[in-house]
Amino acid sequence: MSSTLFNLEGKIALITGASRGLGQKIAEGLAANGVKVICSSSREGGCSETINNIKNSGGEAIELAADLSSSESVVQLAELALQHYSCVDILVNVGGTIFRAPAVDFPLSEWNKVIAVNLDASFLLAQKLAPAMMAKGEGKIINIASMLSYSGGITVPAYTASKHAVAGLTKALANEWGGNNIQVNAIAPGYFRTDNTQAIQDDPVRNKEIENRIPAGRWGEPEDLVGAAIFLSSEASNYVNGHILAVDGGWLAR
Repeated sequence: MSSTLFNLEGKIALITGASRGLGQKIAEGLAANGVKVICSSSREGGCSETINNIKNSGGEAIELAADLSSSESVVQLAELALQHYSCVDILVNVGGTIFRAPAVDFPLSEWNKVIAVNLDASFLLAQKLAPAMMAKGEGKIINIASMLSYSGGITVPAYTASKHAVAGLTKALANEWGGNNIQVNAIAPGYFRTDNTQAIQDDPVRNKEIENRIPAGRWGEPEDLVGAAIFLSSEASNYVNGHILAVDGGWLAR
């Protein structure tokens, strides 16, 4: 049985935010393990590099575009995915956004956008894809939480609120759908080198403070999330539900 625990051959996955960064590497990592991947980004052709990388490595992938700030577009994404494949076995909600401003000046429009992309889209995709998972008798949903699911941060009130909510949503859906053999978990990345953290990477003082606190002694690279994604997508995690898995180089332990 141990040889099949991580076997993902023939599974179908929908991954948002798959054009670059964390989503791209998760998509490529799952595809390398036999998953047929639906890559989604905010614009047509946005995932072309990811698709090419997967196909050139012998994997199978298609692309769908969706504006995650639009509930109508998110629902359409779920419907199109189910038109291509009758059931999505694995949903990985990676797509996200951030806006930085002091709370006293934070624009409501940006607040609404961050909440819509980071939280609402994750809920809607899970809601629309879960019935097919229930009918099949199995499914995996992986949300992307954050270190700011645990703390408050500075000048990112909407992002922090959304990531606290993602952690809560993960637990709520796990409670409701665990009896249907659907495992709902989240990955909380530590400080990773992505577009969202570029401003911090570019601050020499803050960058050094972060490196000094991480026991691993370095920022995470997108490839560092692949193992966690494979685990939470596979039978190896069948009794893991409602868990927030920190992949942080030891940040929370310091």
